[in-house]
Amino acid sequence: MKTILNNKNILTSVKNSALVVLGTLVLAFGAAVFIIPFDLVTGGITGLAIILDEIIKAEFITIDLIITVITWLTFLLGAVILGKDFALKTLISTITYPFAISLFLQLASPDALGGYLDLAGSSYGELALILGSVVGGGLVGIGCALAFLGGGSTGGVDIIAFVICKFFPRLKSSKVIFVIDALIVTLGIFIINDLIISLLGVLSATVAAIMIDKVFLGGKRALVAKIVSEKYDEINRLVIEKMDRTTTIIDVTGGYSLQNKKMLMVSFTMREYTTIMNIVNETDKYAFVTIHRAHEINGEGWTR
Repeated sequence: MKTILNNKNILTSVKNSALVVLGTLVLAFGAAVFIIPFDLVTGGITGLAIILDEIIKAEFITIDLIITVITWLTFLLGAVILGKDFALKTLISTITYPFAISLFLQLASPDALGGYLDLAGSSYGELALILGSVVGGGLVGIGCALAFLGGGSTGGVDIIAFVICKFFPRLKSSKVIFVIDALIVTLGIFIINDLIISLLGVLSATVAAIMIDKVFLGGKRALVAKIVSEKYDEINRLVIEKMDRTTTIIDVTGGYSLQNKKMLMVSFTMREYTTIMNIVNETDKYAFVTIHRAHEINGEGWTR
């Protein structure tokens, strides 16, 4: 039994590591081929590197070198302040990302592959720029989401945010990451000095955020309904029969009436929204229903 569990743990670790590597490669491809050639500042390490490359303007200091330095500096910062466990989560991306960026930047040059990946030198001009911002943002989002699904982190700005939150526990890491990215994008507006490019950078960042949400949730929007009804037993039966879902029955007390009531809690997907609302409306039109979105649901009937 122990051997089976060990083998399962090994397979899970291999699968997670593969997802982190694949995600990092997709992220690097999107950044190197679609984002960096057009100087699209979308936040993160790549956006910061584009800004620094524009400021320094030295031939011997390339953008992939800047990305490598920032990546390893933030990794070391995280390892020292956040500890070994966090460092292990970002190690794979820290090793893979700079290497992949350098490789894909070379492939995106005019001299490689007959200029096939050289979008910046494309004869389509402005169309190539717009496609670069949208497709690049999409690939960056997909790459990040795959890395998250593998239990890893893409590092960079995330590490800086987590370090700040360690010293200021009241701050939320998500908000700190947003502020840092917003500052990078804002700085890019002044450094790049091109409003159109800057706005396309914001568009690219927005597409990335949407793709992270879509891929990370697996294309399913999990919802939770809380239903207070006198006919809870009938609603419960129909949910089980028609939706093949189970419910949780909770004893509640009305705040105004002070009467004891029953509340059903049901987890379901966006596709099942119409079904559950039809069940409630047909059974008890006076039922009180609250529906909110769940970020993740684990257990029988749901994937872990």
